[in-house]
Amino acid sequence: MLLNNEVNQQRREVDRLKNKAVINAAESACLGQSIASSWQRSKEAKIPEDRMAAPITKNTQFESVLDRAMNFCADDLRHVADSSSMVIAVADTTSLIRWVGASCHMRHAAERVHFVKGGQWREDFVGTNALALSLRTRQSSCVFSNEHYMSSIHDWVCYAAPIYDNTKQIVGVVDLSTKWKNHNSLGVLAAERCAGIIQSALELVQQAQLKLKCFGAPQVQYQGRAIALTPRQIEIVTILTLCKQGMTLDQLHHALYGERKVSLGTLKAEMSQLRELLGGMLGSRPYRLLLDVHADFLELETALDADYVQSALQFYKGVFLSKTESPFLTAWRDCIESRLSEAIFKIEEKDLLLKHIAYFPDALDAVERLIELMPQDHPVHRLFKRYQ
Repeated sequence: MLLNNEVNQQRREVDRLKNKAVINAAESACLGQSIASSWQRSKEAKIPEDRMAAPITKNTQFESVLDRAMNFCADDLRHVADSSSMVIAVADTTSLIRWVGASCHMRHAAERVHFVKGGQWREDFVGTNALALSLRTRQSSCVFSNEHYMSSIHDWVCYAAPIYDNTKQIVGVVDLSTKWKNHNSLGVLAAERCAGIIQSALELVQQAQLKLKCFGAPQVQYQGRAIALTPRQIEIVTILTLCKQGMTLDQLHHALYGERKVSLGTLKAEMSQLRELLGGMLGSRPYRLLLDVHADFLELETALDADYVQSALQFYKGVFLSKTESPFLTAWRDCIESRLSEAIFKIEEKDLLLKHIAYFPDALDAVERLIELMPQDHPVHRLFKRYQ
């Protein structure tokens, strides 16, 4: 634990920098470039000055792979919270808190600012905070006292670390928070240790799970191992993932083939082979998947539902099943690409657009939005002249 005079001096220095109109490069380096950048984004977000608590959403009914992992490790995290006088929160990639364990010392303080299940801690909602910062930078972070944007948490210090699944994809973040006078230089390491506990639980969950990647080159994993499915089988699994209630043989045939002349017998044969590949975890009457499915297209859709465009772009690795002729899947692809394009035209952060264009140079919506945001004399107008 740091000495009181040290942390008091740190608070005074933060106040001094906050009151400056412009922070120079040396001061940004001393403060932390990620904190300085977050302050600027928070100002641009025009967060109400009187906001003292995070917005609450009740849209947490769907169960994510992160929720299932918490069933294996919640007791361990509660023990950490109780023994360290902290509150521990686990949030998904939209900065929505999905689980909280609070010590008696921090429970009331956490409830007062909505650091609870359902609390939405996006940076553009509540300003600078460790949870959102770790999701953005993909690194562990510490936000100390008045480095926070909301004044109601200026007496907090928060440590956060991203949570990865077994494919190194970020699935969430864990945040450990306490009062600033208890600031400890080992706080970030503690957050990383908690992230490790959750990642171990994720491995247990994902061993009995079907994992689909349909943006870009399709990939399928079952029980933690890659399996080879035909393009048609991938289409079937994807349709049944999107239609959790199941489908009759006729409904599935129409969704898969449309008006193409393919017999029902051919589809029955596909289903029999697929059932064998999935260890019998394919039900019939109606046809449905009998196992948990983690899919990049579901994650992207969830991110768009929460209006979290940055996360949505992270899941977008290329065209959704680019070679499919399924009328159901092509319609879904058109819909999700339209929603993503609409979200892109609302982006205010130029660096996010530049990063997306670097991966997808032909992303016309991102190029057009970037051109809209740049001053007329900026070189980007000449660079993208061919799109105009």
